[in-house]
Amino acid sequence: MTQAHPGTALITGASSGIGAVYADRLARRGYDLILVARKRDRLLALADRITDQTRRSVEILDADLNDRAALARIEAKLRQDASLTLLVNNAGVGTHTPLLDSDADAMSRMIDLNVTALTRLTYAAVPAFVARGRGAVINIASIVAIAPETLNGVYGGTKAFVLAFSQSLHHELADKGVRVQAVLPGATATDFWETGGLPLAHLPKEIVMSASDLVDAALTGFDRGELVTIPSLHAVEQWEAYEAARRSMSTHLSSDVPADRYRETR
Repeated sequence: MTQAHPGTALITGASSGIGAVYADRLARRGYDLILVARKRDRLLALADRITDQTRRSVEILDADLNDRAALARIEAKLRQDASLTLLVNNAGVGTHTPLLDSDADAMSRMIDLNVTALTRLTYAAVPAFVARGRGAVINIASIVAIAPETLNGVYGGTKAFVLAFSQSLHHELADKGVRVQAVLPGATATDFWETGGLPLAHLPKEIVMSASDLVDAALTGFDRGELVTIPSLHAVEQWEAYEAARRSMSTHLSSDVPADRYRETR
């Protein structure tokens, strides 16, 4: 029996690192691809390699998602291309620089890319997925979403948004045929560290995962229907306890009177 074609996946930040591995793996799963990144030469080389190896159709769109006109082009593509079944929001930037040493304009650009672009692309894709009763969104967050003290606070804040956004989307869309996954990588061997000002060689080898292992693990989590996938966390029961505590507490967070500990005692 011939397996049904899974459709087309649009991947942002696809020219290298995690995005490029997603492109390779999804093509091998039978997806056609639309690859989005700033560097056209890298996209062309990746597209040629994937086409040669998998015979899948690969379209490239060179775009800087911090540019509103370029972002609008990708939004339009997501709305208009009826073959799309998967959006991988991978594009992002980060830094380890503390607040007191950071440039506010650079932090605003980080928010624009990590939060605003991801949100707008998701809003462009999901209505069509819902209309067709089929589709999925994979959002690449980070372990700093739940460990914000680890790196720069703005970076942690943007990834906390990605996690919360994904959880809320899942709550809204689970009965509409649209799947959502948030992937929380730990330190991964990509250009991320060099771009952020901390060479990879300065990190302990035992905490750094290869991009290939990261994506393979994330796709295993996707296949298993996970909402949140943390490839580096060996003790999954720790996440399960954390999430169970959060859900339990959520029913007690709103009240018409302050908690006893905030009442004055005389």
